[in-house]
Amino acid sequence: MKFTLSWLKTHLKTDADLPTILKGLTNIGLEVEGVENPAEKLGAFRIAKVLTADPHPQADKLQVLTVDAGDGALQVVCGAPNARAGLVGVFGTEGAVVPVNGMVLKKTAIRGVESNGMMCSFRELELGEDHDGIIELNPDAPVGQVYAAWAGLDDPVIDVSITPNRQDCMGVRGIARDLAAAGLGTLNAIIVPTVEGVGPGPDVRVEDSDGCPAFFARTVKGVKNGASPEWMAKRLKAIGQKPISTLVDITNYIMIDLGRPLHVYDMATLKGPLVARRGRSGEQVLALNGKSYTVDETMTVIADDETVHDIGGIMGGEHSGAQDGTTDVLIECAYFTPERIAVTGQKLALTSDARGRFERGVDPAFLDDGLSIATHLVTQLCGGSPSEATRAGSPPVANKTVTYEPSQCLALAGVDVAEDEQKRILESLGFGITGHDSTFEYQDGVPVTTPANWTVSVPSWRRDVDGWPDIVEEVVRIVGLDQVPSTPLPRAPGVAKPTATSEQMVERRVRRTAAARGLAEAINWSFISAKEAASVGGGDWTPDWILANPISEDLKVMRPSLLPGLLSATRRNMDRGAASVRLFELGRRYFAGQNDGSWERATVGFVLAGEKASRGWQTGKAQPFSAFDAKGEVIALLAAAGAPVANLQNFGGASSAYHPGQSGTLRLGPKVVLAEFGVLHPSLARQFGLTGTVVAGEIFLDAIPAKRASGFMRAPYAPPALQAVKRDFAFVIDETVDADSLVRAVKGADKKAIVEARLFDLFVGPGVDAGKKSLAVEITLQPGEKSFSQEELDAISAAVVKAAEKLGGTLRA
Repeated sequence: MKFTLSWLKTHLKTDADLPTILKGLTNIGLEVEGVENPAEKLGAFRIAKVLTADPHPQADKLQVLTVDAGDGALQVVCGAPNARAGLVGVFGTEGAVVPVNGMVLKKTAIRGVESNGMMCSFRELELGEDHDGIIELNPDAPVGQVYAAWAGLDDPVIDVSITPNRQDCMGVRGIARDLAAAGLGTLNAIIVPTVEGVGPGPDVRVEDSDGCPAFFARTVKGVKNGASPEWMAKRLKAIGQKPISTLVDITNYIMIDLGRPLHVYDMATLKGPLVARRGRSGEQVLALNGKSYTVDETMTVIADDETVHDIGGIMGGEHSGAQDGTTDVLIECAYFTPERIAVTGQKLALTSDARGRFERGVDPAFLDDGLSIATHLVTQLCGGSPSEATRAGSPPVANKTVTYEPSQCLALAGVDVAEDEQKRILESLGFGITGHDSTFEYQDGVPVTTPANWTVSVPSWRRDVDGWPDIVEEVVRIVGLDQVPSTPLPRAPGVAKPTATSEQMVERRVRRTAAARGLAEAINWSFISAKEAASVGGGDWTPDWILANPISEDLKVMRPSLLPGLLSATRRNMDRGAASVRLFELGRRYFAGQNDGSWERATVGFVLAGEKASRGWQTGKAQPFSAFDAKGEVIALLAAAGAPVANLQNFGGASSAYHPGQSGTLRLGPKVVLAEFGVLHPSLARQFGLTGTVVAGEIFLDAIPAKRASGFMRAPYAPPALQAVKRDFAFVIDETVDADSLVRAVKGADKKAIVEARLFDLFVGPGVDAGKKSLAVEITLQPGEKSFSQEELDAISAAVVKAAEKLGGTLRA
């Protein structure tokens, strides 16, 4: 919501300066998003007079001007067709910055002729779209004076963020009312003119009372449309509204000034009565934005006997809008149901200033006054003869009251505000108060206080106020939220009990472990593009998780994988010169069609790209990451998450995001996949603009078997009393047998004595038959109460060899 300081002061009589007003807005809950003063960027542009204008010797379309900007004559080269001797315009001196493009003016030669500064157009100063020639001012304009000061442009534009519940502040008057209640001035009385209509009003009807409960209208015949008066056009342009014509600008001005959207129809385009009705399937409307929209039975439209002229409360039709040649108009002032407006706007993906106000809820009691003000402005600025008003339907003006005790302010908000101050605040905001105030008297010599009890009537423009807590909020908001004391909640004595769930504790351990291993945490959007979703296995994504009205096409699909966000972050880091990128993210993946609540799954993803180790005199060339680096990260993070790492099995079958020959999965049995990892598929890496070897992995925390939470305390250190014994075995086995299968078989040969088995060598070559390979395994034996005897060691060795033989392996000689 934008408005100028001078516009605000048409409603608020105040001596407060701009900083005080800005602070006051923030204090009462109207957050100031920005302030811009056009005069600040125009300080170097002065009023100047063209003394002479001669043809440029080297260019037919250029002129050489002599310009006086108050400091003597300067030579300027100008290409404007209207440049001539005697013209008074706006001159940018050397060093000035042109607002439209940021160009710094300096002395230069143009086609061999020196030029000092520039004569400016309205568009170059961002004061309009006119660029056909330089600005022409009144010949009496004072030469040498700063143009912004002379033109009255020293008027700051304030941009305020309005929360959805404050529909009353979608107009300048509502903001002024809040500031007056906060003590920053006095709210000026609103003047509603009396319009004497001649003849019956237009034929308007309401058939869809659910969507449009009230439709008030009046005609004005014999108008003359044209450019808006300077004061109106100036205010609209200051807040970014492009003036169109007087009739259209009147509706826009009243909408911003009073928060009351209206619409004007050219009566020459209407065929029969205007009816507020439900749309019909297949009906189309060519809206004022130049786009066609198809309406349906759930939407409210304004139509005549032949066609639809308005998407009710959102946008009018191009066909029936006011034009330059319009002579007879119908002014619409209607009330549209907020819920219907919101649903219609979402379905059509159509936004407008009117929709933003109607879906919040405009004042239903302001229809007559709004129509009178609009009619008065039309007749004053465009002439014409108004008719009587037609009132179809009735606005939902409810007499809402709230029982309130002033003591509730202290009880709920902790702020002690005097009764008379509360009454002043509420009445300043438009609330009515009846009932009795608190009294103090002696009864039989005993002091007795009777608390106040008020009946507060809610104004028609505050549909957000429903109960006494809302009344407390209004009082505290105006007094100032900084007055609310910071009171800690009561705390039970003793050591605080843990509040984190087991899932949260797992995520904390994983996050800390990843950071300790040198990975930097990334936080990405949960939404990605459809193309990215398809690249990681989301090509058959069901529509359940595709947004119908996304902020952007690149944020349309809920992510099926954490990899797209991590890969995009990796590319951004490498584009900025990062030699090595190690990122991880702990978040959620989303799956549609799940009835067991598993559609949202906790996942840890990571990406390693660039150099694993930099080049050096000992290491030689820089070393890239490999699939084994990804596997190492996966195992470490699984261990931190409490997964039974020792029981995991290494399988293939990673998703299509990975290189099929350099990837794998870690599972508990053939079906329970805990993680997948490996080298990224080259095509996927290229899609994200990455080169070289990129490795990645995802750990599915929801698949890890739950176990009893142990908190953050480590298990007590209990080293074995006796020294472990290690033995090495080398087996010749078929190349088709996984090393993991052999290691597991060996470890299972004696589950009590063998505490660890580890592959430490792979050999293929002389001495090993073709189709075979030699795998060397180191086993660790841990004695219990006494050391192993030789006979026990021999028995364990025999069991190890026998376990390998079951897989077709033989002890290598």
